[in-house]
Amino acid sequence: MYGLHRRVIMRLLAGFAILSVLIGAVVVYIDLEAVDEKVVALGETAAEDFLRENHAALAEAESAPQSPAFTQAVQRLLDTNHFVIVEIYNARQQKLIESSRPGYHDVETVLDRSPHRFPPNAASHYTKHLAHGGIYLQMITPIRDAQGHTVAYFEGIYEVDAATMADIRYGVLHSLAVVVIAVLATSVLLYPVILSLNRSLILHAERLLRANLEMLEVLGSAIAKRDSDTDTHNYRVTWYAVRLGETVDLDRDAMQRLIKGAFLHDVGKIGISDSILLKPGKLTAEEFATMQQHVALGLDIIGQSEWLSEAGDVVRYHHEKYDGSGYLGGLAGEAIPLAARIFAIVDVFDALTSRRPYKEPMSLEQTIGILDEGAGRHFDPDLLARFRAMAPNLLEESNRLGHDGMRAALQALTQRYFFA
Repeated sequence: MYGLHRRVIMRLLAGFAILSVLIGAVVVYIDLEAVDEKVVALGETAAEDFLRENHAALAEAESAPQSPAFTQAVQRLLDTNHFVIVEIYNARQQKLIESSRPGYHDVETVLDRSPHRFPPNAASHYTKHLAHGGIYLQMITPIRDAQGHTVAYFEGIYEVDAATMADIRYGVLHSLAVVVIAVLATSVLLYPVILSLNRSLILHAERLLRANLEMLEVLGSAIAKRDSDTDTHNYRVTWYAVRLGETVDLDRDAMQRLIKGAFLHDVGKIGISDSILLKPGKLTAEEFATMQQHVALGLDIIGQSEWLSEAGDVVRYHHEKYDGSGYLGGLAGEAIPLAARIFAIVDVFDALTSRRPYKEPMSLEQTIGILDEGAGRHFDPDLLARFRAMAPNLLEESNRLGHDGMRAALQALTQRYFFA
């Protein structure tokens, strides 16, 4: 459950961070656009005031652009606003006058690199620039007469002053704070909802998985009982296989496939007749060929389920031999999947040490002797060496646990590898 809490918290934090950045960026953009629009509105107002107060001077500027009256009017505009550079163009977009505040030559040089874009309609046009640590808006707005005709163009470089910058920073930080708090509050409110949904989903998934495992156990046990009158064989070989698999550090997915394969290794025997399956004596060559078909039958059965098909390595290859003399594919050595090599050892070990309707159990010494004879021929010698060291304790524990104890021990192992 700790892992679930941790995953939910980490995902909520990731969502919180992403949303905060995205929404914050949008808010900052909107705030800055609002500031720009405010500045442009100030420029338009300044241009309208300039026309109203200096209509005559503007008309004279066509013939005398450097007249004292016109120059003084432009200078008053610089002195009474935050414009640091002002340029006036006639209706034909010819410059009439340019004036700037002292000390802004460097800014003018930077802004001169930006081409003039006279607005094609009645709207104003502006461009934002960062120069020498300050923000400047380069705006061009048409000056219209009472009839709405464009009589000139006003270009101004507006300096965003320190007070405005402070207001901008405060507004942006305030907006960001609101966004962060809102997203954080939403994440906190969503936490118990998501946690509850995850719990329900996990419980539902666990119920489905348990149902699948029960189906696996029932199907495997049914075949085992048909073959030997008991399903303990399936519990033992699966338990042995898992214990041997742990010595070679099989990962969780590989262990799940091994468990499925061990339970269903002989599932194809459901299609073999009793006269062959339960024959106490040695099978004839024809009967043995029929018995071999249980591998293909088993693959056909598990192939109808995506979940059961993961048992395929053991079902298909557990009758292969290390020297290549097995069936069906005649694979040899490490070409045989590891799960099948593991299972081949524990399957023979349990067959030799357990009682069957047609035989008594062999002693541990006799069984180990037979396994040793198959090292390098039937069995992977390295895996067999690992198993031989474990065999005495495994057999003793298996005998002590009995049917119910073995089933409980195996369920504990499946719990570890399927529900971790």
